[in-house]
Amino acid sequence: MNKPVIDRSALRRHVSAVEEAYPLRILGLLPRGSAAHVFSPDAVDFLAEKREGLDLLGLSEAEVELSNRLGREVGIVLVSGLKGRQADELPKALSPL
Repeated sequence: MNKPVIDRSALRRHVSAVEEAYPLRILGLLPRGSAAHVFSPDAVDFLAEKREGLDLLGLSEAEVELSNRLGREVGIVLVSGLKGRQADELPKALSPL
């Protein structure tokens, strides 16, 4: 799995705007393919913590908004959704914003 190449300062601005609008905290970038529900080869995958009030619709809206801001598909993986081997391995593969 490859880590995406992206302008980090622009990325941080877009992530910050999405974090203000939705109850989640983006922890960093994951290798491409970590968000199994996103199929585009140039997508960007993030690991995030959910905050009080986040539901599936809000998570989907956050993905769409961040996708629109970045100009490519985005997948958000929640720490709370990780189980077993993924819970051990994905956080280790995290790349800081």
